[in-house]
Amino acid sequence: MNYIIFDLEATCWEQPDHGPRETIEIGAVKIDSSGRIVDEFQAFIKPIVHPTLSEFCTQLTSITQQDVDQAAQFDQVSQNFKEWIGVDREDYLLCSWGFYDRRQLREDADRFGLDKNWINQHISVKHQHHLLADTKQPMRMDAALAAEGFTLNGTHHRGIDDARNIAKIFRKYFGQWEEDPQTA
Repeated sequence: MNYIIFDLEATCWEQPDHGPRETIEIGAVKIDSSGRIVDEFQAFIKPIVHPTLSEFCTQLTSITQQDVDQAAQFDQVSQNFKEWIGVDREDYLLCSWGFYDRRQLREDADRFGLDKNWINQHISVKHQHHLLADTKQPMRMDAALAAEGFTLNGTHHRGIDDARNIAKIFRKYFGQWEEDPQTA
């Protein structure tokens, strides 16, 4: 079993109501059945509905217009991501900080008419961490890192950096995570 700790960044605006959000980065860390980090995946994605990033989005994520302009679209990047995961050859669970990232993957897959079955098996690290760490409620990822005594490394709101930081929490409680009931 591999655990795919992943984080997405998506188009965003300071004010809501700009239409659908689109993934612009996938960052992921692969953890094997013994709890070791064995590989990483990072790719930018060219948005198609709103191809121009907002200034707010660039400031929040540090992802530039040039990064996404030079990237492939979601259909190609998601295929590369699935191949990296080993969807057709290995057992895996997708793990993200909450349910947003899984939902966004599904929305992007719908936009391109792609299969979504590979997205089903999932762990919400955020919601299970709350129970494992015995906190009153789920926390933001940066707050959970601090509560666990970890330093937030890299740039917050960058997919690969957030995936690496989530992996710290995941590995601390390795062996205690359970697949989300609604996806099992």
